[in-house]
Amino acid sequence: QSWSRGMSYCLHSESHLDTGPIYVRENGKLHVVNPGAGGVQNVTPKTRPFSLFSRSFSVELCMNREDDRARRQRTDHFIFTYTKEGNLRYSAKSLFSLVLGYISDNVDHIDSLIGFPEQIAEKLFSAAEARQKFTEPVTGLRALQKFTEAYGSLVLCSLCLRNRYLVISEKLEEIKSFRELTCLDLSCCKLGDEHELLEHLTKEALSSVKRLLLKDNSLSDAGLRRMTAPIRVLKKGLENLLVLDLSCNPKITDVGIGYLLSFKKLNCLDISGTGLKDVNAVIKRLQMQIGLVHSKVPLKEFDHSNCKTEGWAEQTVLQWEQAVMEAMKPQDNLRSRAAALRFYGKTHRIEEVVKCTLVEPETKASGNLQFYKEKVENCHLPLKKEVAGSHELKNNKKRALAEQERERTSKQKHLCLTVEDWDLLNTY
Repeated sequence: QSWSRGMSYCLHSESHLDTGPIYVRENGKLHVVNPGAGGVQNVTPKTRPFSLFSRSFSVELCMNREDDRARRQRTDHFIFTYTKEGNLRYSAKSLFSLVLGYISDNVDHIDSLIGFPEQIAEKLFSAAEARQKFTEPVTGLRALQKFTEAYGSLVLCSLCLRNRYLVISEKLEEIKSFRELTCLDLSCCKLGDEHELLEHLTKEALSSVKRLLLKDNSLSDAGLRRMTAPIRVLKKGLENLLVLDLSCNPKITDVGIGYLLSFKKLNCLDISGTGLKDVNAVIKRLQMQIGLVHSKVPLKEFDHSNCKTEGWAEQTVLQWEQAVMEAMKPQDNLRSRAAALRFYGKTHRIEEVVKCTLVEPETKASGNLQFYKEKVENCHLPLKKEVAGSHELKNNKKRALAEQERERTSKQKHLCLTVEDWDLLNTY
């Protein structure tokens, strides 16, 4: 018992912290040491709550929020339905759908899809598209490139970006990743001669383009020279082009039309609204060089209804457009506010952007300059007999103009390969 008293004295003098009651068993009985009294009492042990930490101690639980977005987009592993009686019934998803969802959440980490079955790849693309993985700035481009490298035209075979300059500027790298396009509509985008997308048209990835619509793009002879340089010299680039629309580009002159003579497979051409000086000479030149005949009636190939966005990425292009429209909403509010200020005369009136539809009257005024090949079955429009003429008259015209055209072509061969052409070709 003297040992227990000494222990209580040491505990009382050693520390001021409240360590709680201390129990000591002696002679088969349990005693509690009371540091305050300095003795031992024979009491039954009471269940006193013991705190491991002091009252001022607090713990804060922190969550890792890096993958919150992925968690929100991740679907549940169960499908909930209701029976006829109104009872809730759930069934587990298949292993294929679970794996498909997991891969689509991490589609940007895929190394390659070359050789992967097309049916499964289409479902994987749709799952990633539903999660809007292709709209992300960096990872979306990397994921889209994996599909375009493996499946080409299945991802997108036709792309219509008519009057979508903002989409082109925001998603230029994504648009350049598309391969094996057969139809591309860039009308009314005001790209100009130096735009990066026009240079991309001459790459091997777009050598499959058959229909190219470049109406109202502020093009000039310099832009046509850059666009036709690979096919004029290397016989590569747009060698499979069948339909070309260059209307409503007033800066294109007779010199620029000479660059188009390298498109030997061209079946339909529209150069209405261009700055031609000698229209009759251009008509004869196109007929003699590549066999294009001037049409007196509008051709259906240039009504902009045959080129639509088609492929797996059709909804992806719509998502890009919706994102651009969402970003444009604040500017619409500012525009309405500026209109109110103009009404009260507080600001100067700002000219609106001229749309593509406003250029059509200029085209009608300058005349219809659309051309076609008579032997091509794709152009099914009826033609007048006066326009077609007889074969004998055509042969006589060919013989009469043969010598003149030979002189022009000989001079053109020397003028085609300029220093700027070689500098441009060295970039490929």
